[in-house]
Amino acid sequence: MSDILQTAEEILKYGPVCDHCLGRMFGKSSHGLSNSERGNALRITLALEKNLPYTREEEVCWICGNLFDKTEFWAEKIKKALEPYEHKTILVGCKVPPLVTESEEMVWTDLSLLHPEPIKAEFNRETGKAVSAITKSQVDFKRPDIVIVCDIASEEVDVQVNSLYIYGRYMKYERGIPQTRWYCRECHGKGCERCNFTGKMYQDSVEELIGRPIMDACNATDAILHGAGREDIDARMLGTGRPFVIELIEPKIRSVPLKDLQALVNKSADKRVEITLDHISDRREVETLKSGKAHKKYSILVKVDGDISINDVQSALNDLKGMTINQRTPDRVSHRRADLIRKRKCLDIECTDVEDGMFRITILGDAGLYIKELISGDNGRTEPSFSEKLGCPAHVASLDVIMVEGIVPENQNELES
Repeated sequence: MSDILQTAEEILKYGPVCDHCLGRMFGKSSHGLSNSERGNALRITLALEKNLPYTREEEVCWICGNLFDKTEFWAEKIKKALEPYEHKTILVGCKVPPLVTESEEMVWTDLSLLHPEPIKAEFNRETGKAVSAITKSQVDFKRPDIVIVCDIASEEVDVQVNSLYIYGRYMKYERGIPQTRWYCRECHGKGCERCNFTGKMYQDSVEELIGRPIMDACNATDAILHGAGREDIDARMLGTGRPFVIELIEPKIRSVPLKDLQALVNKSADKRVEITLDHISDRREVETLKSGKAHKKYSILVKVDGDISINDVQSALNDLKGMTINQRTPDRVSHRRADLIRKRKCLDIECTDVEDGMFRITILGDAGLYIKELISGDNGRTEPSFSEKLGCPAHVASLDVIMVEGIVPENQNELES
């Protein structure tokens, strides 16, 4: 008798074992058979080897309690749980009672089995196949729309809806709008007299102006904006716009065309914010977006305290062009950022015009370059600065971001989907 048959005979001595559990003890040692088929084949071969009558196990399996007799039950239960959610892909998981896990692991250890498959893996696979058959959902191990976790002990199903991510760019035409929700510093969102019981310092944000209409269209519970950097609340975002990914939390609808979502946002934002949506994104792209070091270009109006000519201004700017700027965390953000000295490069800087006695200056800089402090010097916290080179105080009167380099490839054809 072969070693495998001898091991199978030893397994059957523990007590009644179903074909699934018997076959699973050798689950990784062959291909092309299900565990149930493998277990049944072993049972037949043992009967032939010993010239015994072949019988199917009728008693309850001491390992799994005949769990796999309920595959259709679980599939129907999952189908019902999925009904509120539009989806194409799923992944089934489970919580296995400790006693079941301990039972199969005891057999593995006692008999020094080399190729067993855990019951969790078989349950997930067989249940996933059954769900796919009745819902037409596809199993996706990497980025499923929905993850279903079956609690075997309680026979409950937990549906975990993965976020929907959409990549695009936004323009912000109105000053005074923060990029993300700004909760009241006093009540932290609960509502108080300071915030007129709204819970927010500002009633609108780029995040909300983009997120609200998309959230409603996709029947999601929330929308979170992930931007490629930030602009100050008093800055506009013009030109090519800022790359962003909007994350929709627990969406029930996933198939709204991007061009329709884009139109909804642009109509409801009333020219305060405008977006261009590009493609369906994912969590990895968000991480790339947040960690990217894109160059940014700014157009600013600078007020100088003193009788200064445009030649003086251009001379001071030439001294800054190509320089590495040492910037200690500015006073204005020191309450929420670590006190560090950051080195950022001023790649290009020039004066293009004079407007109402102020100088129009364009700057191309590294990501993270504080533009207001590059001009003012921030009481010596930024060196060198425009004020230092000019020899008199200067400050930014208005600031517009006019270019943020692309972080990820864009594909406008996706809008037609």
